[in-house]
Amino acid sequence: MAFRVLIVDDSPAMRSFVKRVLELSGFEMGACLEAGNGSEALDLLNQEWVDVILTDINMPVMNGEEFVQQVSQNESLRNVPILVVSTDRTEDRVRQMMALGAKGYVKKPFQPEELREKLEQVLGVAYATN
Repeated sequence: MAFRVLIVDDSPAMRSFVKRVLELSGFEMGACLEAGNGSEALDLLNQEWVDVILTDINMPVMNGEEFVQQVSQNESLRNVPILVVSTDRTEDRVRQMMALGAKGYVKKPFQPEELREKLEQVLGVAYATN
């Protein structure tokens, strides 16, 4: 099954990097949508359906905290799993984002296998190992 992924990060280079890491990890990605902040992501989610969201925290206009909170409070979006991908490595921040509704947290820098493993966890996917 190929998944529709939304990557939310204010850095175009980081969005490209995350997309490339997903491709290299063997994660089955059917489509990859991108947004530069939480507000853009919400606008996109009103038009497009996705299976999972990967978001940064520190972004202009609407940061990751506000975005996760908005998604969690939205009746039609609250079941879309969110994976936070951030340089903020503090346990307080991890707990805070999870309390707001994130289903997982990956600390930058990360290995492709780690990102894929976390995505599989939040999606509840079991891949057969070759």
